[in-house]
Amino acid sequence: MAELKLFDLEIYKLSHYLGNKCWELSSNWKDFEKSTLGRQLVRAADSVSLNFCEGYGRFHFNDRKMFCYYCRGSLYETIECLKKARDRKLINETEYMEVSKLVELLGIKLNNFIKSLKANTLSP
Repeated sequence: MAELKLFDLEIYKLSHYLGNKCWELSSNWKDFEKSTLGRQLVRAADSVSLNFCEGYGRFHFNDRKMFCYYCRGSLYETIECLKKARDRKLINETEYMEVSKLVELLGIKLNNFIKSLKANTLSP
């Protein structure tokens, strides 16, 4: 399959980075932490880019929009996992703030993308 324009989109790049960053943060945790919160964190963060990709590949705007809503839900899940990781001293405040800013930026871009999809569904 040829490279898709999807991979050039900033939302895709940021969400892909988010998954990799969360993997990096949790990969060295002790077994219990990694098998509980670490797995949940990585699944939530990876789900953002995975759902965005799946939605991007859908034909109808409403399908794309629905998968963007899934992405947004995964962003909320990711930030909650990060808060728990910070509270449990698995990541430090600097790491938390770095990834939180990324999640916030992604949320803004995702909401703007959803708005553009809604505008396209209203067009004749």
